[in-house]
Amino acid sequence: MLLAADDVDGIRIAFEEGSLTTLKIVIGAILFGIALDTKVEDFKLALRRPGTIAIGVVAQFLLLPALTFLLTLLLDVRGSVALGMILVACCPPGNVSNILTHRARGDVALSVSMTAVGNVLAIFLMPLNVAFWGALHPTGRKVLEDIELSAFDMLVEVGLVIGVPFVAGITIAHFWPRFAQRAGRLVGPVAFLGLGAVIVVGVANNWSIFVDHIGVVLVAVFLHDALALALGWAIARMTRLPEASTKAMTFEVGIRNAGLGLLLVFTYFDGLGGMALVAAWWGIWDIIAGLALAQWWGVRSRTKVEVVA
Repeated sequence: MLLAADDVDGIRIAFEEGSLTTLKIVIGAILFGIALDTKVEDFKLALRRPGTIAIGVVAQFLLLPALTFLLTLLLDVRGSVALGMILVACCPPGNVSNILTHRARGDVALSVSMTAVGNVLAIFLMPLNVAFWGALHPTGRKVLEDIELSAFDMLVEVGLVIGVPFVAGITIAHFWPRFAQRAGRLVGPVAFLGLGAVIVVGVANNWSIFVDHIGVVLVAVFLHDALALALGWAIARMTRLPEASTKAMTFEVGIRNAGLGLLLVFTYFDGLGGMALVAAWWGIWDIIAGLALAQWWGVRSRTKVEVVA
């Protein structure tokens, strides 16, 4: 076993009802911000690049959950930690991937199109993926049986959290583009600050649990995040995408909306310890690793331009 923590499956992270409501609003605002930056033309662009989009969809919703499942078996993590890793892998990308692609001087248009398509597909594919891989897992299955997870209930929840704000945002962006552009600059950053605040407050309120058990997920999340980024890069290279598109694919596959995962942990899994720790730490580490990679790529691109000039 990765680390001895026999009781992590039995702990529950306390999360007040008010904090859960705030988290739902924050996640909805994040998706609303993504939609404000999304245009109908982005979906038309996706239709003009069906092969590239299909590669991203397969990587995100088929390969990443499958490889995550294998990683949990290899690390021999506890059931709740395995479910947390599977849940995060099944989450859609957030617009952080668009920001990182821009910083890395990647194909932002492709990134935005993939984010839009990924979030729409996640409404249907995320609940199915979680239910399938969770039920297949030798230790995660036992946890799911105790919780009696309904894929349909999760479908409704994900549909409300993603679908409603996404449709509202795209509608505003289509009919009032100038307002959407101004609002998008504010909504996205404020929503992510709100998510950070919710996570910080949650950790502070459960500090002793966090300190005692964070070691259980540190290495697992580090390896899982590296796997996700590497998968995006590898599949782009294998399909011979241009360098700019490779950067976009790397972040679209590697960056997950762990905030949505955290919301589902508290909504359907009663704050199950290992799952909550994975989602919370992933949300922090994913951004750190993504920024480091984007910065390295960005500096490398600028150096190439200077050398050519």
